[in-house]
Amino acid sequence: MNYANIKKSDIANGLGVRVSLFVSGCTHHCKGCFNPETWDFNYGKEYTKEVEEEIIAALRPSYIAGLSLLGGEPFEPENSPFLAALTKRVKEELPGKDIWCYSGYSLDTDMLSGKLSDIPSTRALLENIDVLVDGEFVLDKKDISLKFRGSSNQRVIDVPASLKAGKPVLLQGF
Repeated sequence: MNYANIKKSDIANGLGVRVSLFVSGCTHHCKGCFNPETWDFNYGKEYTKEVEEEIIAALRPSYIAGLSLLGGEPFEPENSPFLAALTKRVKEELPGKDIWCYSGYSLDTDMLSGKLSDIPSTRALLENIDVLVDGEFVLDKKDISLKFRGSSNQRVIDVPASLKAGKPVLLQGF
């Protein structure tokens, strides 16, 4: 897996101050995407054990609320195994940190059933995520007044509650 960027003090992609990992590779190609260079799976730098250590170290300070995964597309089958391992490690070593993930895929039609549901790393990654912002960015539905999402079709989902219910449970206030 390659990644485009790591932001160690991000306040735009989840609640609180966060460490954000922008992965490379996306097959959605949303019109108006804010990161089209990340569509290329070969863009950026190689994700290595050293990079993972850098992320874990950046997450350690008490003022860091958690980790955000963006892209590119975290749930692409080329990316999800690496991110499932990273998020598992964060949950084990830094249990007070929450994990947000942004995906153009839909929780109910792509991840819980559909094209990603048979990929083991999809479920493994979902089990470590606290909040999922799902759905492709739709330029015609762009709304800059929305919290933590770019278009009105996107949802802010409570993942643990959704996995328990077997369907999306939206977080209130978003």
